[in-house]
Amino acid sequence: MTGKTYDAVIVGARCAGASTAMLLARQGYRVLVVDRAVFPSDTLSTHLIHPPGLAALRRWGLLDRVVATGCPEITTYTFDLGPIVISGSPAGLGCQGSYAPRRTVLDKILVDAAVEAGAEVREKFTVEGLVTEGDAVTGIRGHGPDGTATTEYGRVVIGADGAHSMVARAVDARRYAEKPKLQVSYYTYWANLPMHGGFEAYIRGDRSFAAWPTNEDVTLVICGLPMREFEANRADIEGGYHDTLNRVPAFADRIAAATSTERLVGTAVENHFRVPYGPGWALVGDAGYLKDFVTAQGIQDAFQDAELCAQALDETFAGRSAFDDSMRGYQQARDERVMQIYEFTAEFASLEPPPPEMQRVLGKVAESQDTMDGFVRVNAGLTKPSDFFSDPRLMEPFST
Repeated sequence: MTGKTYDAVIVGARCAGASTAMLLARQGYRVLVVDRAVFPSDTLSTHLIHPPGLAALRRWGLLDRVVATGCPEITTYTFDLGPIVISGSPAGLGCQGSYAPRRTVLDKILVDAAVEAGAEVREKFTVEGLVTEGDAVTGIRGHGPDGTATTEYGRVVIGADGAHSMVARAVDARRYAEKPKLQVSYYTYWANLPMHGGFEAYIRGDRSFAAWPTNEDVTLVICGLPMREFEANRADIEGGYHDTLNRVPAFADRIAAATSTERLVGTAVENHFRVPYGPGWALVGDAGYLKDFVTAQGIQDAFQDAELCAQALDETFAGRSAFDDSMRGYQQARDERVMQIYEFTAEFASLEPPPPEMQRVLGKVAESQDTMDGFVRVNAGLTKPSDFFSDPRLMEPFST
């Protein structure tokens, strides 16, 4: 069966795809977005939204919907490095803190907003391949839950289908600035876990873990270990998880009094950029740019990609700019915005001890509330690392 022609056909309806669909539909474009999932449904995620992501939700009129779910606001980030503790505020862009809504909550809000804007959303839809004409992508082939084969055409096909993007593989999108998998992390949720300050992160030797609250009074606790330790840890993942927590006895005591609510799951991700466009196709979110989750930037990256890509496509569809020119601008803007935090994230995710000079700088950071807030703003994606670490106060001798 052959369907109608859309301005955009989007593969993937979670943070990047639903947001892009909503933004294009609000501009009056005909949009189809398809996903294998049914919403609401969960997906493995840190699901922490720093202020830049919240600012996007506010621009779209959706932040109040997220807050109304009862997800607690996180107003303090604490990084306990052992001898140094840095605790500060992530406030910025008109937001006093961050939120970490479950993906069952957030993705449903975004999908509903796309539908309200006029996008057509098809759940339980499996994409089998892309339709091409010469070198250009012109549509998708797939089927819905009844198995009926369908071909849908679009002026552009957008891959918003995550780290293992079928669209990116099908068009052989070129990778660059690649790094290997740096750590493997294990996630689960805990009830009745008291949280002191909202977001807590701990580094002890070559192990790290972090915790923050989410919906329904539960807390996500993620433990990470270097990829070189992965095979040795596979035989007893749960034991390794608790061994990591036990490196901070006070936190381990809190866990002992809490209750695990879900099974333990693990993941490791590659680090790379992909060229996010080509003849008749584009990529947004993890499909186009992927980095380790240690700084929890994925959702706000997806939102900002959605805005940049939707703007570039609007310029193209409206005839104000050629497709290649608009999309080249999208890629350049994306890379300029995230390249420094990409490198900063990779350094953290390596779980290597900081060299002496960085230890000295972190000691200076911990000397004042203002510099601690500045460090937190880097981790929240509000300040570029180069802007923060060039602060003259971090180069001064230690106070006595």
